Amino acid sequence: MAVMYGYARVSTNDQDLALQTQSLRDAGCEIIRAEKASGASRKGRSELQLLLDFLRPGDTLTVTRIDRLARSIKDLQDIVFALNLKGVTLKATEQPVDTRTAAGKAFLDMLGVFAEFETNLRRERQLEGIAAAKARGVYRGRKPSIDPAEVHRLYVDEKMGATAIARKLGIGRASVYRALDAYGQPA
Repeated sequence: MAVMYGYARVSTNDQDLALQTQSLRDAGCEIIRAEKASGASRKGRSELQLLLDFLRPGDTLTVTRIDRLARSIKDLQDIVFALNLKGVTLKATEQPVDTRTAAGKAFLDMLGVFAEFETNLRRERQLEGIAAAKARGVYRGRKPSIDPAEVHRLYVDEKMGATAIARKLGIGRASVYRALDAYGQPA
């Protein structure tokens, strides 16, 4: 028997899933999986993966908007391809997407292109903002998590090797070598 599944996603913990889940219930979804995770890739989205693994031929996967499913055209195409192989229909409640129809498939492709375009624009704006902040001297990046002076002290004063230093400080050996190199101290 075919089942209608819903998938809801928000990007951050402070966002609410209630509107999406209610919309999916109203659309007739019997089972709804929801998660708070970035849509930039499928990595770390266990609820989506669970659905993709569980869906059977004849089932329908419903989302409120396509950008809840994927933010890149490649990811969207991969998901749609996997759904098609399984004989699963994809629908969106707020967009005319229904992979059973030619018009629905065409609209899906257009939405995927626009979602990726929006992501790329956001990334460009972020990089422009970082460049402007660096030019003003207010952006310095992430604070270093390694104290090169401590690495040097352990190497010179305590005669520890790179592996022992890495273990003691909880860092990688390559980081130890970089820190020693910064002091002009070959390891």
